[in-house]
Amino acid sequence: MVTTRLIRPLVGPVDALVSVPGSKSIANRALVCVALADGTSELTNLPDGDDTVAMLGCLRELGVNSELVGDRVSVTGIGTDWAEGAHTLHAGLAGTTSRFMTAVAALANGPVTVDGHPPLRRRPFGPLHEALTQLGVAVTPSEAFGNLPTTIHGPPSTGLATIRGDVSSQHVSALMLIGPYLPGGLRLQLTTDLISRPYVELTAAVMGWFGCDDVEVGIDLIRVASGTYRPSDITIEPDASSASYPLAIAAVVGGVVQVVGLGAAALQGDARFADYLAEMGCQVERPDDLVRVRRSGPLVGIDIDMADVSDLVPTMAVVAAVAETPSRIRGVGFIRDKESDRLGDLALELRKAGVDITETDDGLDIRPSAASLRPALLATHHDHRLAMAFAVLGSVAEGIEVEDPGVVSKSWPNFWTMLDESFR
Repeated sequence: MVTTRLIRPLVGPVDALVSVPGSKSIANRALVCVALADGTSELTNLPDGDDTVAMLGCLRELGVNSELVGDRVSVTGIGTDWAEGAHTLHAGLAGTTSRFMTAVAALANGPVTVDGHPPLRRRPFGPLHEALTQLGVAVTPSEAFGNLPTTIHGPPSTGLATIRGDVSSQHVSALMLIGPYLPGGLRLQLTTDLISRPYVELTAAVMGWFGCDDVEVGIDLIRVASGTYRPSDITIEPDASSASYPLAIAAVVGGVVQVVGLGAAALQGDARFADYLAEMGCQVERPDDLVRVRRSGPLVGIDIDMADVSDLVPTMAVVAAVAETPSRIRGVGFIRDKESDRLGDLALELRKAGVDITETDDGLDIRPSAASLRPALLATHHDHRLAMAFAVLGSVAEGIEVEDPGVVSKSWPNFWTMLDESFR
């Protein structure tokens, strides 16, 4: 049975202080590092979304012990001394988890099958699988090469490989994370331009927290020195992608929203979202350890290449729809292969709500649409980011109903509670 949620428009100006979950991007990178470390680490502010739960489950299947209390997890790493025998790792809908664990599986002591729900099986894994074969790893698909389920059987015999950089940065990050444990380290040649470079740089930063800081991210070559991770205790910063939704509400409704923990020192590339809102007419401040977005004047359109911050496209499209001048989003043709077709599906649903939006080869053109917004039932296409972006639209448009609202559990299970408590 499909459930729906009717979004109630807000009467501005808003005034909200919002806490968002820890970054799932940082969490899943850190979990790989601590699992490969020899000793016990503690991660605080761990997000409780499906992606992180899936990562913990996959690591437990390989023999890594973890104890979770609230938002704090203690993980006892085992190096590469994985549990013997064959294993099946189920990643659900988690692209990051499935790709990272595909690489980690190459270090295991037996065959490891990586699988997920049907939408994940359709997402591209080809560049990662091809790179693993170059490393000397056996990659055996159950159906088509480049898709799940796939069985991985290591160990790697070399650290030299080439890979496309324009399909998913997660493929590159997955190989980097196991790079210290490859023979001689990793030398990864990029055969195309690298998309979402901030996520790759984030991977290098997280690796450094756990002792593997000899990492070079160049234009067409990534190098990781051989070594081992060491245990460490860290606090995970709030998820910048998730923060875009409450900040966007300040932009579309008017008023002020503050998000705790994402100040000027934030590591995630998606923390730039506030700066894009500033270009559109908002006032942005970053006092101490928070970001504050305020809008009291007109909201104008933007022309922006979002290749490095593609998870923000649904949020930006909604903000652009209520701006007073047109916007263009460029450089993101590759997001058609995310949880949904984040160009086609997003444009389809927003048009139902009266948004004047056109899909282009590599992005979206959005014209001012505030006067034409109308009630609509919007499908989420298994995509948490579409659901939360539609909630932002519903804060300024009457009668926006979101289908399958529970999909937000992937990254922010308490999103709807936050919306009710912070903005009502």
